[in-house]
Amino acid sequence: MRKALVIGINHYSQVGSLAGCVNDAHEVKSMLQRHADGTVNFSVKLMTATGSDDAINRRLLKDSVQELFAGDEEVVLLYFAGHGHVEATGGYICASDVSAGDEGLSLADIMVYASGSKAQNKIVVLDSCHSGAAGESPLNSKVSDVTEGMTILTASRRGEYAQEVRGGGVFTGLLVDALAGAAANLVGEVTPGSVYAHIDQSLGPWSQRPVFKTNVTGFVSLRKVKPPLELADLQRIAEFFPVPGHSFSLDPSYEPEHTDADPVHTATFAILQKYSRVNLVVPEGAPHMYFAAVHSKACRLTALGEHYRRLVQGGLI
Repeated sequence: MRKALVIGINHYSQVGSLAGCVNDAHEVKSMLQRHADGTVNFSVKLMTATGSDDAINRRLLKDSVQELFAGDEEVVLLYFAGHGHVEATGGYICASDVSAGDEGLSLADIMVYASGSKAQNKIVVLDSCHSGAAGESPLNSKVSDVTEGMTILTASRRGEYAQEVRGGGVFTGLLVDALAGAAANLVGEVTPGSVYAHIDQSLGPWSQRPVFKTNVTGFVSLRKVKPPLELADLQRIAEFFPVPGHSFSLDPSYEPEHTDADPVHTATFAILQKYSRVNLVVPEGAPHMYFAAVHSKACRLTALGEHYRRLVQGGLI
């Protein structure tokens, strides 16, 4: 019950063609259609325009977007890479047959289709110039009009261009990295919010600025990747640290190479070291977990560790 329409348009018959949008569409499709473990994720419909033989005209573009939002799936996602346009009446994504930008499919129309959809979660991802106009109020471009269940992620603000480098969009390159795992949390979930955070951190103040607009009561997972911790290990965090501010006392029996090593303690220490590597735990009074053990120090949770302890204790993980 998850479907995605992925569109990449390089070919434009009457305005300048592009080079990297089709490659971007293929990469996004590859990421979305399966989770990292190979299980099925989105059912993806791929549409690309590389030349006149497979051009995507406005009618086909409009009909395909309407079809995407016509169902009642759990999640529907639209990805578009191609030319974009903005003017006083709003923004547009451009099909292969446009001679002027306002002949494209208006972002306002896309929002109408998405807002009227019975799908639980509607996600619109645009790698096109001026795409930040998506979700604007038709009467005031400074006000967003994003209905419940809607998430919008765009490559640039209303007045900015979306850049291409090395045969692909800068934004989509970061999007693909995020979906591959760069934006995953400790249980291996990649959400729209974490994707935006990854892209936002990767683009400096002098670069194009991504835009994120959402009106949801909870983030949906876009893709699952292998988590840095096994779930069973993560769930033990509330066992080792039962209350906020708790310090876990260590001694040489926790260090596996020490003469006093205890198998039960070393197994616990191995998990604590994993916590340390993902910034859930820090040693107290020692520069490293090894020295905390051999010198009978302790370790404690970081702020992130406390967050995950609360999630586990609350039965949310």
